Amino acid sequence: MVSNMKKELEKIIELLGGKQQNLADALATDEEPIKQAHVWNWLNVTVNGIPERHVIKACKSVNWQVTPHELRPDIYPHPQDGLPDHMRSAA
Repeated sequence: MVSNMKKELEKIIELLGGKQQNLADALATDEEPIKQAHVWNWLNVTVNGIPERHVIKACKSVNWQVTPHELRPDIYPHPQDGLPDHMRSAA
């Protein structure tokens, strides 16, 4: 499962132009600057990949082409978890 989470994180990076810095820029705020080194760490060191607090923003940055469930199924166990209301099916 961990390798799948990292593959999905790599997919987000590719969708944002292939540079880890692009994801860092998409996630950074004045209160929490994110650097390319953070993204590298999520890919190469951190067991679960991207921290929970960044999952929704990362998915939103690629127009939900990667879902919260795909990126962190340990936190979003159902395929529609974390998606905006307009994207959830009426199941």
